[in-house]
Amino acid sequence: MKIKISFLIIIAFVNFCFSQNTFDIIFPKTDVERNQKCQRCVQMFQQKPKEVYFSIERERNNLYFKITDKNWFLNFFKNPTDGMAIDVIDKNRYDCANDTIVNEQIRGMLLKPIYAQRLKSGLKEDGDAYFRVFVGKLPDTYLKRELEYNILFLNNKTFCRYQTIYNLESYPWELLDMGMYLDSLTFSTKKITTVKEGYVLKQKTLVFTIPFKKNKADYSPEDIKPLYDSLRLTDFNIKTITIRAYASVEGTLERNKELQTKRAASIAKALQSFQEPTVVTNIQASENWVEFLNDISESKYSYIKKLNKAEIKNRLASGLSEELEPYLKNHRKAVIKLELERKDNYKDISEEALILRFNKALNEDELEQATEIQNAIFERIRRNNISPDLLHKMNIPKQERFVKIFNKNSAFRFMKDIREGLIVHNELKELEKLAPKDPKLKYNIVATTFPIWRYNWMKINELDFEKQIKNLRNYGIHASLIDRMLVNFHIVKAEKYMRKRNYGAKDKSIDFIKAHYNNFPLSDFDYLSLAQFLTYYSKSEDAVGLLSAKARSIDINVDLLFYYLNLTLVDKALTKDEDYRTIMLNAINMNKERYCKLFNNKEKGGVTFQLLENEYLRKTYCENCND
Repeated sequence: MKIKISFLIIIAFVNFCFSQNTFDIIFPKTDVERNQKCQRCVQMFQQKPKEVYFSIERERNNLYFKITDKNWFLNFFKNPTDGMAIDVIDKNRYDCANDTIVNEQIRGMLLKPIYAQRLKSGLKEDGDAYFRVFVGKLPDTYLKRELEYNILFLNNKTFCRYQTIYNLESYPWELLDMGMYLDSLTFSTKKITTVKEGYVLKQKTLVFTIPFKKNKADYSPEDIKPLYDSLRLTDFNIKTITIRAYASVEGTLERNKELQTKRAASIAKALQSFQEPTVVTNIQASENWVEFLNDISESKYSYIKKLNKAEIKNRLASGLSEELEPYLKNHRKAVIKLELERKDNYKDISEEALILRFNKALNEDELEQATEIQNAIFERIRRNNISPDLLHKMNIPKQERFVKIFNKNSAFRFMKDIREGLIVHNELKELEKLAPKDPKLKYNIVATTFPIWRYNWMKINELDFEKQIKNLRNYGIHASLIDRMLVNFHIVKAEKYMRKRNYGAKDKSIDFIKAHYNNFPLSDFDYLSLAQFLTYYSKSEDAVGLLSAKARSIDINVDLLFYYLNLTLVDKALTKDEDYRTIMLNAINMNKERYCKLFNNKEKGGVTFQLLENEYLRKTYCENCND
């Protein structure tokens, strides 16, 4: 079970004057005055390790300042008149009915400042990683409002820094999937969800693109023939069907969704005819804004990108669609992804009979048949049809000719439950004595070493382990797989250095990761996990760079796209870029509700509604989310 974590990205800025009760806070009138009075504040934030996080937490009426580093806190509030005050912001400030947002220095209701003595004496431990202190109380009339809380940092009662806290909600990262060698290298089927989905023994993925004619929901037999031919020739069953149906943008939204849903349904019906029972089918229908805006970017029609969606549709309806048909015709299509599994020839045989057949095949040296039965047993366990305890009834002699089958059994148990890592690791080390040069065995031994080292199940010498990873090249293991392991090696090292607060050594490991992750292919799950790792270690710009190319493609995973938006919505320069609008429209098409939710406060699952201070984002939000 994964546990949600909130990452906080903190932005500082200064605005203009205001008129409300400011208590005894001194507001510098010029930049020169501010620079003179706020030198220590500026220095403290320059010296603040990027790993130090802070936020405001609310418990009913009470507000608390939370921070990860007690020493930095105590050093910042050094003088008696150093303190902080909370600016309470109401989302009503950003109502779409308001023509403009007044640029004010204090955006909401300013609470009475609290100074060093009370801050230091009130600071208490709050769990393993945080300290917190009471900083203000909300009026009862505010309890039902959607609120956020900004921080004014004060040196000698002088307002020196204004902080808005952007909440990035995410999940803990995992190591990049290294897979395990069964018959061949087998990776997990982990998707970008809150629950792991396990692994597969034999999987195949087919991807097809089927074009459609304008206003037509049926497809050409010639277009789908390659798909039919592939299914007839394979010995795989369809596990899932995912269909992304796209309409060109010139019609009404309602008509386009209706048309694409019919197109997807007609394809799904045809594919369902290949097997029983009915296959799990996922259908997504949307307008193809991404490819439309990308395709016209370098054409004489690029000016269209500056218009909103309604204006673009009006232009197309007024005759421009005929001129743009050479582009539009390529946007009407369905992308079909089929996840296939090898057919099970033993599906009607009981588990007891399977074990008898397996043991008999081993005794008679029928290793090919034994391997096929072994895979059938694994698949039933994977589907939770039978207990994993059945594996202990498989009598595999510890002899050299059975090393491959024994290795598979151990590797499968590790993939089923990582907590068996130490037991499996020791089993594989014993097998290594029988087959000291077996590359698959060598690879699996290294793969099982990672959780042992990461979770301190047994003492591992880091230098020896690194040599062991690199030494895999001597056994024919591909360089890309070794690089993937070395990236994981430095992910674990970074975690260990972070716990020791050895930030310099941690950064060296992160630099290695950044220099090498391009040496091997990444799954969607790997992209997200690596981006979250970089973000946690205050490398948000690198995480953005990692995902930028993905974010500009129509086939991006929806969770990756929204993670990219979370990272970049705070960048005022980037959000004004026309290409960024393409990305936002893609997100709105994929999941409008989720896009609009980004502009909620933390309690309602958003990044922050104060993003709407950005006029460009507010325009897009009000155009699409003000229902």
